[in-house]
Amino acid sequence: MAEMTSLTDLVDQPFRLLQELDRRCRQAAAGRQQESGLETGDEWVGVGLVMGDQNILVERDEVREVLPVPTLARVPGARPWLKGLANVRGQLLSVVDLSMLAGREPTPMDRKARVVAVKHPEIPAGLLVHEVRGFRRFQPDEAVQELPDLDEPFRSLFRGGFRRGDEYWGILNLRDLVESQLFLQAAQ
Repeated sequence: MAEMTSLTDLVDQPFRLLQELDRRCRQAAAGRQQESGLETGDEWVGVGLVMGDQNILVERDEVREVLPVPTLARVPGARPWLKGLANVRGQLLSVVDLSMLAGREPTPMDRKARVVAVKHPEIPAGLLVHEVRGFRRFQPDEAVQELPDLDEPFRSLFRGGFRRGDEYWGILNLRDLVESQLFLQAAQ
């Protein structure tokens, strides 16, 4: 068993202090995994979004950040689902109403509405959604192949989902969405 080092003994040794903190964090995380019976990689973690009455999941690696709805500059001649451009820390972000893009009612601009900035190397885009529910974790036995009750071509952008009780969460592929012809043809 490793000798327990006091953190106060390492105050004058910042690198060793960081090493000891890292060791303790890894040890605590390993203990939590054993307690829960989970091995690394067993659970699927994504960001939960709400689009009207539809629960949607996106891979956490496909999301750059979640923002309150910024000030938007309208784009003349654009389709109604392209809400406008936002200046987010000096970068222009096209903001698309996800609900309207899917052929549904516009997203209400209330205090729950958020913009999910998509992590894509070439297409700066943000999706306006009704609500962001934070991280959602699912076990492999909750995975289902069914797709959400949405019209094509939007429905084809999903790849299965998860079911927990009566609640279904469809997995939307953000990269496929922002690279799709549906998304890229924003001019009327």
